[in-house]
Amino acid sequence: MFSSERLTEALTRVHQHWNARRELPRNEDEEAVKFTIAISRETGTYGAAIARAVGDRLGWPVYDRELLQRIADDIGVHRALLDSVDEQQESWLKECITSLFAVHAVSQTVYFRRLVEALLSLSKHGDCVIVGRGATRALPLATTLRVRLVARLEHRIQAVQREHATSREEAAAQVEKKDRERNRFVASHFHIDPADPANYDLVLNTERLSTTECADLILATLECLRQNAKARLPALVPA
Repeated sequence: MFSSERLTEALTRVHQHWNARRELPRNEDEEAVKFTIAISRETGTYGAAIARAVGDRLGWPVYDRELLQRIADDIGVHRALLDSVDEQQESWLKECITSLFAVHAVSQTVYFRRLVEALLSLSKHGDCVIVGRGATRALPLATTLRVRLVARLEHRIQAVQREHATSREEAAAQVEKKDRERNRFVASHFHIDPADPANYDLVLNTERLSTTECADLILATLECLRQNAKARLPALVPA
């Protein structure tokens, strides 16, 4: 469970991060384009460790599934997050939500809409890593690096078995259950196949690459996207 203490601590770090960003001197290009890294992963591919490694190296906060769910579930926290965007950002946020729900065949549930609002608000602040909850699909393509972590099933079962010190049978059942739940969430809300590589900018096989190597490749790809974005600033920045 994600305790209230952990939620409060995490949100405190987030607000400190946002406040620190506002105080830093920035040139026009850096202020205009704020990227988010969204990570989708199969169970047993070290998604949390890789996200933390990337966040630590960039000095960015990491939002995982439990924290995102608490943000969407807690009306007070959700409202505070939406209130943290200014008027120009709020206009951008509404446009993104309208576009997502109008153009894509997505779920119309209250919870899902609040989750999307939370994801987009975090993305608008930028400079953060988001793990799971359909972020690779919900967030704007132009300012999101979409990463998918994969590995062979047997390798993933062994990874879960080591992490939880459990039997192979229990680890296999856990992998199957979590994969099914995650795939069902994305498929039911976004009506896409989360395993389709065309939905991502970068697909990494964690059986072949270490956590550090995955982080290296994610950071290198982020830098490429940043450089490419500089040539398209008028199209990326809200008027």
